[in-house]
Amino acid sequence: MANTFLQAEWRKLLMANYIVDPELLLPYLPHKTELDLWDGSCYVSLVGFMFLNTKIKGIKVPFHTNFEEVNLRFYVRYKDRDEWKRGTVFIKEIVPKPALTFVANMVYGEHYETLPMSHGWKTEGDVLTVEYSWKKNDRWNSMKVNSSLTQTDIASGSVEEFITEHYWGYTKITEQLTSEYGVEHPVWKVYEIKDYFIDVDFGGNYGHQFGFLNHKKPESVLLAEGSEIIVKGGRKI
Repeated sequence: MANTFLQAEWRKLLMANYIVDPELLLPYLPHKTELDLWDGSCYVSLVGFMFLNTKIKGIKVPFHTNFEEVNLRFYVRYKDRDEWKRGTVFIKEIVPKPALTFVANMVYGEHYETLPMSHGWKTEGDVLTVEYSWKKNDRWNSMKVNSSLTQTDIASGSVEEFITEHYWGYTKITEQLTSEYGVEHPVWKVYEIKDYFIDVDFGGNYGHQFGFLNHKKPESVLLAEGSEIIVKGGRKI
């Protein structure tokens, strides 16, 4: 069993999920993985959430325990002997702390970027509002939902189950080398979405090839409560 690298809570995960042409993602596909489809469709997800009570190898780093993250990711699988491992690949992960970006990019080969960020969680009556914002190229981007206060189980066989139930991370190091790490967390509960608002310059944040998402309606939007999580130390494949 791999050693624990990171412990934290991932909370209020806001996920906007878009169907895209699989060809778009092939340049980002790590060696030995293949695209993982749901109901024949290829998804990318824009995900905003909070890291809380973060510990690296059991130690809380001052000023780096609670922070926002927004990422754009897609879904893959990797056959390890007779086992299919279902995982995610991050096109980019945005955080507000430069030290996080330095360690993730230099040591682990990830694709982090440091930008000004903010978040808001607010309850008024029977409505929970969750919002994540970040500033890129002098423009504030944001994603926001209004939801019920009640948490419910994720339906078996649903797209929500597909989006949340990937427990491996894969990173393309070179054309012939991939990094793999495991993520452990219980099955999450979700909130019923009342409405949502997404104002993101996908082309400016992730490259011109993703600019079409500026005007594309997400196939689904979900808000998961999250939980404590563990990220295991990785390996190369």
